[in-house]
Order: sequence, then structure tokens, then C-alpha cells
Amino acid sequence: MTKAEPSSTPATLLQLKITLLDTQPPVWRRVLVPEDLSFEQLHRIIQAAMGWEDCHLHEFLVGEERIGPRTPDPFGFGDEAETRPEASVRLRDVLGGHKKFRYWYDFGDDWWHEIAVEKRLPAATEDDLSPRLVTGKRACPPEDCGGPWGYAELLATLADPKHPQHEEMLEWAGDLDPEVFDADAAAKAVAGAVRKRRAKR
Repeated sequence: MTKAEPSSTPATLLQLKITLLDTQPPVWRRVLVPEDLSFEQLHRIIQAAMGWEDCHLHEFLVGEERIGPRTPDPFGFGDEAETRPEASVRLRDVLGGHKKFRYWYDFGDDWWHEIAVEKRLPAATEDDLSPRLVTGKRACPPEDCGGPWGYAELLATLADPKHPQHEEMLEWAGDLDPEVFDADAAAKAVAGAVRKRRAKR
């Protein structure tokens, strides 16, 4: 019985820039992920990199194609029958020539993320295939703060000691500093977001 020859085609890494839309200055993260990652795994990485708490519904939009979890939508925003199951769809299967796609988190607050495919890179070793954070800027907004416009209002309130809701919002937001991004904590979260990669075919 002969031993199978290893594939001569190197695995590919995608460098993705994840930008939270409608925030000024923009909140963004840059990550490296293998192209055989599922969209379910990418969802976990986005949550970890951004600093979200994964407590709301989400969906990806690649061109006209919708990809998301196979769970009932109690708000009726999406038709589950038209959504491809994210656990079984891999990035390489649908990205093709797409240089940008979108990730929608929290169908009430409407946090839209633009994901740009900046580079495709060959992976030199198996260790290179582990998802990782490269860099990022600015803090993730708090959950349930009202979306981009609610977040802008929150920051204005926190910056104005004379605002009638300043003390209340200061207590609610805690030690939020919109300019501070804890890269070390985010890198650890990303590294642990996909604990077991599916065996290569």
C-alpha cells in the first residue's frame, strides 16, 4: 500500500479587514484566516475580534447570497429557507472574485460590518492556518446601545459632563474609552474562537 503524496497546492490564507460601518472614526480589525474556514467559524472570529458578546442574531451577505445560522428568526427579518447554513458553507466555496462582503449583527441595532478581502497568501506551515488577529483600532461599542446612531449619542453624552444623562450613562457604560483597543485580549479571544479545525480532506 503506497503512501499518498502530499498536495503540492499550498493552503491559502485570507487577510480580512472587518470595518464596523457608520462609526466615526471607524472601528476595525484585521485578521488572517484559512480559506477553508466555515462561515460559522468566521462568525465566531468576528465576534472575538470585535469584542461582541454573541447574544443577537446574525447573517452574512455575499453578493446576493445570504448565509447564516439555521435558527428561527423571531423578528421575521429573514426567510430561513433562503439562507444557506453557515456551518456547511466555506469561504472558498462562495467568495470567488468577491473582494468585499457584509456581516450583519443584531437585527435590532443593525450593526453592519464590511469585510474586505485584502490579500490571499500561501500558508507555509500548518501553524499558519490558525486564525489570528493582526491589528485593529478603537473599542467595540457596548451591546444594546442603539446601533451606530445610539452609540454616537452615547459618546456625546459621556463627553459632556453637563448633559442631564451624563452620570447615568457613565454608570451604564462603565470604563468605556472609545479610542482604546485591547489587542492582546482580542488576539487571545480570536485564537480560542475556533478550538478544533475540521480535518483536511
